[in-house]
Amino acid sequence: MFDVYAFATPNSVKVTIALEELELPYTLHGVNVRKGEQTTPEFLALNPNGKVPVLVETEQAFSLTESAAILVFLAEKTGRLLPAHGEARARVFEQLFFHASGLSPAFGQSGFFQRFAAKPEPIALERFSTEANRTLHVLDTVLMKNRFVAGDEFTIADIAHFGWLWRRSFPNITLDDTPHVARWYKDIESRPAVQRGIARIEALVPQD
Repeated sequence: MFDVYAFATPNSVKVTIALEELELPYTLHGVNVRKGEQTTPEFLALNPNGKVPVLVETEQAFSLTESAAILVFLAEKTGRLLPAHGEARARVFEQLFFHASGLSPAFGQSGFFQRFAAKPEPIALERFSTEANRTLHVLDTVLMKNRFVAGDEFTIADIAHFGWLWRRSFPNITLDDTPHVARWYKDIESRPAVQRGIARIEALVPQD
């Protein structure tokens, strides 16, 4: 059994999707980042970095942060969604690192400077908007050759990329010019476990 501390964020949805795909039992605890609940002493005891998601393996009292690390942990624990060795495994990590170092921060910073900057920052906005679109087109090139982002099989690398593309409206990104990403996104979105993971996360958002 796992406890997951999360909110309706791109990184959080990766964890619920993985748990649903892997058919692992979990209890979901909402951490409303809009109200600053990630800065409370109780949450900081789980993650001093003050960010969701956090995964806690209840019986072992083991907690883990960072969505990519959580995905790897769950995949290795079950022996699923991550090849055991060789080139196929390396391709999954290649995409995980590309996501963590490239697509994810570009999408996040682009959205921040569009929506939350105290004053207009044209240089920063251009920098990160351009980079967000560039990384999306890199992914489109990959998916032009492969069914999934790391090859022929669905893996945790697909879950990682899907999280930010699910929230692509935040950086004002569309899939209009990336047909291979659009095809891939539709395929991933149609998976029942993905739909369950999204529904669990979306239920955390208070209804006005």
